Amino acid sequence: MKRIFQLTTLTIALASGSAIAQAPAEGEFELGIIVTSGNTETTSLKGKIAYKHELESWSNQYQLDALYKKDEIGEGDEKVSQTTAQKYFLSGQGDYKLNDKNSALFVFASYEDDKFSGFEYQSTVAAGYSDQLFKTEQSYFKYNVGPGYTFNKVDGGEKDESAVLRLAAEYQYKFSDHAKFTQKLSTEAALESGKNTKTKSESAVSANLMGSLSMKAAYTITHNSEVPADKENTDTTTSITFVYLF
Repeated sequence: MKRIFQLTTLTIALASGSAIAQAPAEGEFELGIIVTSGNTETTSLKGKIAYKHELESWSNQYQLDALYKKDEIGEGDEKVSQTTAQKYFLSGQGDYKLNDKNSALFVFASYEDDKFSGFEYQSTVAAGYSDQLFKTEQSYFKYNVGPGYTFNKVDGGEKDESAVLRLAAEYQYKFSDHAKFTQKLSTEAALESGKNTKTKSESAVSANLMGSLSMKAAYTITHNSEVPADKENTDTTTSITFVYLF
C-alpha cells in the first residue's frame, strides 16, 4: 500500500509544477446527508471535493469522493449500529498541453478503499493522450486513452498487479443556463485473461438553485469483472446532493 501511495503522490506532484499556488483555479464541494429515525434508523453521507487549476503548460484535476452509511439493526435494547457502506476514492490527473486545441498528454493516478467491495484497495496509474472531440455553446465531449497498470488486493488475499488500457470520456449538455446533464464513463480494461477490468459510470442532472449553489441527482455504477465468490460484480449508488462552486 505504501508503494501505491508513493506512485499516486509522485504522479500528482509531477503534473502540478512549481507554480500551483499562482495558477487560476476552480473547485466544487458536494454534500448529501440522509438521516431517518423511528422504525428504521439510518445515517447516510456522500461527499466530494473536486479541484482544477490551469498552468501555462499543464491542466490539473484532483478529486476526493467519500460514501458512508450506518444502519441500526434489531429492536429495543437489542439494537446495534452497523456500518453498511464505507468508501473513499482519490484521483489526480495532469494534462500537458500540446496546442491550443485541447490536445494533451496526460498522467493519471487513483486509489480506492471500499470496505464492502471485496477488495482491500484498488489503485491505478496510467498515461496517454487526451483531447476534446467537439465543443459547442450547449455541449462538449472529451476523452483520454492510454496504457496503465493496476495494483489490487483482495480482502484476506494476495496482491495482484496487471497491465490495463485506460479509457475515460465525459459528455455534458446544457438544457439552459441553469440546468445540465453530465455523463462520465471510465474503464481500466485488463490486457490479460482472468485479470480484473473495472468500469465506472456516472449519469447526473444538476440545476442551479442560487448563485454558486446547485442541486444534483446522480446514478453511479461500478463494475468489476473479477470479484471474490461472495461479492456482486456490480455496485450502484443513487444520490441527491447539494453542490457549491468555489
